[in-house]
Amino acid sequence: MNALEVHTDAGAVGGRRIDDHLTAWRGIPYAAPPVGPLRLRAPQPVEPWSGVRRAFHFGSPAPQGGGTDEDCLTLNVLAPGSASGSPRPVMVFIHGGAYSGGSSSSSLYSGESLVRRGDIVYVSINYRLGSLGYLDFTQFSTPERPFDSNLGLRDQVAALEWVQRNIAEFGGDPDNVTVFGESAGANAVTTLMTTPAAKGLFARAIAESPPVASAYHPERAARWSREFLEIAGVPLADAATWLETADPADFVEAGTTLAHRGADEEPGTRAFAPVVDGFFLPTHPLDCFASGSGHPVPLIIGTNRHEGRVFPRFLNILPTDPTRIDKMFSHVDASVKERAIAAYPGYPGRRAAADLGGDVTFWEPSVLCAQGHTTIAPTYSYRYDFAPRLLRVLGLGATHATEMYAVFGLTGPWARLLTALGGRRGLRAVTDTVQSHWLHFARHGTPAPGWPRYSPERRETLIIDDTSRVENDPLGERRRAWLGYEHRR
Repeated sequence: MNALEVHTDAGAVGGRRIDDHLTAWRGIPYAAPPVGPLRLRAPQPVEPWSGVRRAFHFGSPAPQGGGTDEDCLTLNVLAPGSASGSPRPVMVFIHGGAYSGGSSSSSLYSGESLVRRGDIVYVSINYRLGSLGYLDFTQFSTPERPFDSNLGLRDQVAALEWVQRNIAEFGGDPDNVTVFGESAGANAVTTLMTTPAAKGLFARAIAESPPVASAYHPERAARWSREFLEIAGVPLADAATWLETADPADFVEAGTTLAHRGADEEPGTRAFAPVVDGFFLPTHPLDCFASGSGHPVPLIIGTNRHEGRVFPRFLNILPTDPTRIDKMFSHVDASVKERAIAAYPGYPGRRAAADLGGDVTFWEPSVLCAQGHTTIAPTYSYRYDFAPRLLRVLGLGATHATEMYAVFGLTGPWARLLTALGGRRGLRAVTDTVQSHWLHFARHGTPAPGWPRYSPERRETLIIDDTSRVENDPLGERRRAWLGYEHRR
């Protein structure tokens, strides 16, 4: 058999050599196109094909600003070009983008550095986004035209099921799958850890800056879907017909308006998020972690030192200004608000407010997740502190998503730009640290030596910087200041 031709359960796919060491298969369908009668339905099996399907190009991103092709349920596989005497570890990446944007085709997510260094098989996936993937329209179902909930989450489960069925053909070990993601992709990871249908589909998990609390009960989700239709100008009586026939661009446009409105009217929430629907996602992830009832897989989880600082400038969707922060605290006791705000010296200054909004979105729920998960599986906590001088001069610091440069080994012009004012040696050091730990974890289920397990008593945390170190309960006073805060559900 040609080394680039691999047989999946739906048919043969032909890959392409990137160089002497890597082979890529791109745009492989893992579910049927969710179009026509399959729009807003759970993913269905791929129709088998005959012959060899050329898997040379990335599949279309899910509908979002700039593109509206609904035929988006594809994944990519990158593997070493040489044979191995034993199956290789598999790392499955779920991209971020607030569940409204992003794609596995981003050059940052290529995975080449991880595969070259770690001798692993790398998989990246697309999944449905925005209103077509994360609004719950089940209240508008009819006997003739039902709608399903949690479509993006179901897509991720379907992709992981594909990996279980097929990855051995690419040299990967289906019993050693690490699922990892960043931001919304990390929320996907923590949600999958509490989703019954995902049980047994992965052996380890890495969650980078997960907004763990971002999952909502059906009543709130149903209201958001009605608001969406109001924005689109659709009478509720006509909802089922419109949802089936509308142009995907109309979904994107109305969804963008809904998201912007929610950032001001209900700060701290996000309409595009999983729904605690009682069956596919029976329990809120925070409750699962608190009770120790998630899937007992080893977990790496962490956040960046200044998560929130990038959002007011480039993606203004978080509670990072005093007006939104006051509204965010309106449902909790005044003493909780007073205590939390006091933990951010300089508030209501711009940077302090941004740090508060970033912490309540990413850091504080991640701490809750980690401390609960320690009761059932090894858990490892980190904080990413590295910021080259350019990011410090810009006032961003170690902000949201900057750890991705280390995870994926940023090189070339973007690396030179990031380190234009210094920090090239530091970037190499943190890349070595992060990749060493991520790859060791993917192969063995533990980070590389020197990173102790997290415990609620000591809260051991790896501080990742040009010189990394372990601290116990970093920012402990700030952590305690959030006690008693209840996330909106």
